Amino acid sequence: MKDIHCKLLIIGAGPGGYVCAVRAGQLGIDTVIVEAFKPGGTCLNVGCIPSKALIHAADEFARVRQMAGGKKPFGITVAQPRIELAKTVQWKDGIAGRLNSGVAGLLRKAKVKIVHGQARFRDGKTVEVETETGVQVIRAETVVIATGSEAVTLPSLSFGGPVISSTEALSLTAVPDRLAIVGGGYIGLELGTAFAKMGSKVTVIETTAQILPNYDAELVKPVARKLEQLGVTVLTGAIANGLSADKASLLIETANGEQQSLAADKILVTVGRKARLEGWGLNELDLALAGKFLRIDDRCRTSMRGVFAIGDVTGEPMLAHRAMAQGEMVAELVAGRKRQWDKRCIPAVCFTDPEIVTAGLSPEEARAQGYEIRIGQFPFNANGRSMTLAAEEGFVRVVARADINLVLGLQAVGAGVSELSSAFALAIEMGARLEDIAGTIHAHPTQGEALQEATLKALGHALHI
Repeated sequence: MKDIHCKLLIIGAGPGGYVCAVRAGQLGIDTVIVEAFKPGGTCLNVGCIPSKALIHAADEFARVRQMAGGKKPFGITVAQPRIELAKTVQWKDGIAGRLNSGVAGLLRKAKVKIVHGQARFRDGKTVEVETETGVQVIRAETVVIATGSEAVTLPSLSFGGPVISSTEALSLTAVPDRLAIVGGGYIGLELGTAFAKMGSKVTVIETTAQILPNYDAELVKPVARKLEQLGVTVLTGAIANGLSADKASLLIETANGEQQSLAADKILVTVGRKARLEGWGLNELDLALAGKFLRIDDRCRTSMRGVFAIGDVTGEPMLAHRAMAQGEMVAELVAGRKRQWDKRCIPAVCFTDPEIVTAGLSPEEARAQGYEIRIGQFPFNANGRSMTLAAEEGFVRVVARADINLVLGLQAVGAGVSELSSAFALAIEMGARLEDIAGTIHAHPTQGEALQEATLKALGHALHI
C-alpha cells in the first residue's frame, strides 16, 4: 500500500479531532484524519448525544406515567403507558447515525482524507494504521493527538456479565428491575435518573459524603430531593467491594462500616474517565506527562516539536466543547495564525433532574482566590415562565467582585437551565459587570429573566422577590 504524505495528521475523529480537521481543511491545509471507530468519538456515539436522547425519552415517559397515575396538573388524562426500550434505543441510534453521516460529510466538504483503522506511531512524524485492507503508513509534517478518554475500571468490578459501563447502559434493550450505580458523579446520576423514570429500582453508591462531589452543596440539594421523589436510594460514604459468588448481588461497605449485599440485575460503574494513552504507540514518542495526561502549553503543544494534543487526553475538564475549541485553535496555528488558549471560563452542564449549569467561579472558589464578593440569587418559583412549565425547582446565582461588580461566576439549577450556559459564558468572556446584565432587557416570560433578577438582587434592588 502506497504511503500517504500530508501536512497535518490527526489521530482521532472525536469532537476535537474532527473540528480540527474541518477547520484545517477550510484553511487549505492538506489534512488526514484517522479513526478506529466512527466519526464523532465517544461524545457523539456512546456519550453526550445518546445519553441526552435517552434522558429525554425517560422524561417524556415519566410525565405520561404521572398523568396516568392521577397527577393531572394540566387536566390531561391518559391510559396506562409502557416503554419499549429496544425501540427507544433504535431511535437514539438513529440520531447518532445521522450525526455520524453529518460529520463525515463535513470532513469530505473540507477535503479531509479519512483513514479508518487503529493508528500506531512509529515516530513523531510517522504512523501506521491497521485498516481492513492492510497496513497504511502515513507521514506528516505536524501531528495532532486527539485519542480521547475511556471509562475507568475497578479491579473488583471489571466490566462483563452484569457489570456494565455507560456504553452498555445506553444499549440495553430492556429496563433492568434493579440497577446499582457505583459512582455518584454526573454520568451515574444522569443515567440513574433516566432509568429510575423508566421503572428501575435504582441504588447509587458514592464514596464521598455527597453526590456530585464536584458541585457545591447548594446546587446539589434540588437534585438530591428529586432522586428521593423518584425512589432512588443514595448511599454516600459507601464502598463497592465486588460481586457475590453467584454474581447476583453487589457487596458494599456502608459509611458506618456495615457489610451489605445489594441484589442487582445490572451494575453500572461510573467512577470517572481516564486519558486513552495506550494502544497508539505512546512509548515510541518522547511526550511529557502532567499526571496521567499529556502535558500541553497554552497552544496545545506537547513536549515534542510538531506534535499537538487536544481534548480528554490532555486532562480536565473533559468536555466536548473544550476539545472543539482546542481543535479549532490548533488548526489555525498550523495555518500560521497567531492564537493561544485564553478562556475566562468553560461552562459545564450536568443533565440531571433538575439540570445544573456552571460557568466561572463558585462563591467558595472566588473567596479562595482572595476576592471579596457579592452574591445574587433568584428562585425559579418566582419566575412566571417556570410556573407555566410546572418547573419551579431551583435558582440562578451570580457571583461578582464586591469592589467593581465584575461577574466572576454564574450558576443555575433547574429544568432546562442548560440552555442558559451560553449566556453565562458570554457574560463572563465579555467581562460583564452586574450593571451590564441588569441593564439588558430580557424577554418576558422566559427563564432567562432569572439571570437579570439575580444581578438586580446582587445590586440590592431585586424587583420580583
